[in-house]
Amino acid sequence: MNTPERYHHVLIGTGQATATLIAGLPNGESIAVVEGGAIGGTCVNFGCTPTKTLVASARVAQLARRGAEYGVGTGDVAVDFKAAMARMNEVRHGSRDGLTGFLAAKQNVTLIRGWARFTGPKTLRVGDREITGEHVYLNVGARAVEPPISGLADVPWLDNVRVLDLEALPEHLVVIGASYIALELGHVFRRFGAQVTVIEAAPHMLQREDRDVAEEVRAILEREGVRFEVGSGVERVARDGEGVAVTLENGTRVAGSHLLVATGRRPNTDRLDLQHAGVATDERGYITVDAHTRTSAEGVFALGDVNGRGAFTHTSVHDAQVLLDHLGGVPASEARTIDERDTIYAMFTDPPLGRVGLNEAQARKAGHRVLRAVKQMKTISRAKEMGETQGFVKVLVDADTDRFLGASVLGVRGDEVIGLFALAMSAGMTTAQFRRVVLPHPTVGELMPFVLDGLEPLD
Repeated sequence: MNTPERYHHVLIGTGQATATLIAGLPNGESIAVVEGGAIGGTCVNFGCTPTKTLVASARVAQLARRGAEYGVGTGDVAVDFKAAMARMNEVRHGSRDGLTGFLAAKQNVTLIRGWARFTGPKTLRVGDREITGEHVYLNVGARAVEPPISGLADVPWLDNVRVLDLEALPEHLVVIGASYIALELGHVFRRFGAQVTVIEAAPHMLQREDRDVAEEVRAILEREGVRFEVGSGVERVARDGEGVAVTLENGTRVAGSHLLVATGRRPNTDRLDLQHAGVATDERGYITVDAHTRTSAEGVFALGDVNGRGAFTHTSVHDAQVLLDHLGGVPASEARTIDERDTIYAMFTDPPLGRVGLNEAQARKAGHRVLRAVKQMKTISRAKEMGETQGFVKVLVDADTDRFLGASVLGVRGDEVIGLFALAMSAGMTTAQFRRVVLPHPTVGELMPFVLDGLEPLD
């Protein structure tokens, strides 16, 4: 047997936590980076970068259609699907190449291509190479779930990866699932000119969100022609000529040219042979970690989607920052932890949804006496000036402490404005302190302190 290659640090996967971690590790220590798939992981190749590039193209198409509202003549609007996809590929390949160049430029980094499996504590095999590290970091991400739907194996179907390889615009895209990925992509393809039908088994879509938020998102998308079938599960799927037919449990039949399945994600832990390393997982396969991303195995850490403590690029990057604090010996009073961060994310429909903290059900379950304030976007001057008046802002406050519990900003620039509430929550600001902040006019953000004028007890 060959002698194992020894490194100070072994990183499995090249998702967004990896670059942050490498940048913070000592330059004099050896690092092996192992990747069996595309450099950059989900965000760069199949997630944030390509999809938000498509969102931008779709938004331009929609604004062009609305040109007359702004006194601008645009004529007939035609979407060049191949050109939009080419632009997406240029952006995402540029991001991937940039990360590849970053790794190549680091003299202490060895990039190893292939899939890694543990053969023992802190020891892995990649092809015919065996490597070991003083510290091992698992950053292998997650992938789309293949749900147990009758007939699915017999039809061509798309997930969030394969949908980005389409060469022609679908005539009618049928989407199973109505969460964030499903709605973002469904909205994009509708704006590109496809018919879109979204199917959701649950009583309402966006199960993390309050019912009023979910219903407003649905109304916004319906106004642009997205169709919904909500409240009945899928009984089976089958070929329908050159397309696909989906039959629901209530008997409804939806036929389309293409099928996108977006019903959840699962962690990429099944190929790692974690049992050989003593790394524990939960019942869903996510690696269990403590507040510093440490696993049950000494010297092994898990970052990003695979630890189940966040499914976003920003939480992956924060995981790496937390770990660097831990490795660097930052005093406990100053070190960041993953336990202390508030949940924050955005959905990039247009307008976007920004969310931070608790929703109404979570706040009630936690025992808070909740105050709620809601402000419609159509009452905000900048939104009216921009012609972007759909949606609303909702803020939840603890009646006893006067501190923020959570916020939803569904509307123009909601993905950016939500940061005001995230900052206030992280700083422990009361609403009284938040009201003292003066923000520039005319902006969407300037009205956020005034939202609090409408605080009332949550029924």
